[in-house]
Amino acid sequence: MEKVLEKRKTYRGEEEKKQLINRVSRVEGQIRGIKKMIAEDTYCNDILIQLSAIENSIKSLSNTILENHLYSCVSKDLERGNLDAIDELISLFKRFNR
Repeated sequence: MEKVLEKRKTYRGEEEKKQLINRVSRVEGQIRGIKKMIAEDTYCNDILIQLSAIENSIKSLSNTILENHLYSCVSKDLERGNLDAIDELISLFKRFNR
């Protein structure tokens, strides 16, 4: 049974927030583009290519956030002796590998 962790926050610098929000905004734009392609009866292959691009964008964003998480949140938890961070990471990796 997976234990429930308290609600935590990650405080990011303004530049990091800006970069992450810009990347999410690009993904939103890509998704709106797919919606338009569907409405305009665009050829399936072309839509699938765009969907693949969106998947890659999301994976890249996830990897960036994961890397930042490891260098900031997890490393601080481990320095404080909070070994629950390891269980949290294991659970996170299991989700990534579904």
